[in-house]
Amino acid sequence: MCMLNRRLQVLLDDRRYRRLHAEARARHASVGALVREAIDRTYPVSLERKRAAAKAILAAPPMEVPLDLRELKAELDEIRAGAKK
Repeated sequence: MCMLNRRLQVLLDDRRYRRLHAEARARHASVGALVREAIDRTYPVSLERKRAAAKAILAAPPMEVPLDLRELKAELDEIRAGAKK
């Protein structure tokens, strides 16, 4: 699952917003999820980039992961806080 860290403001007319909101409700999803899905379908990531990303992930060296969930959460929060600076 990717980390959502960018905010985007899009202005819509009432007709479009009602359509989007109705579809989101019918799918039990958020309006934002539908917008992200539409972006992914309209502008797909190339197969080459997906393959390169998969190879990079698989080639990464093993790393220690804390077994205690609180410790893991604290470590991730620390990393995220550093990325925001």
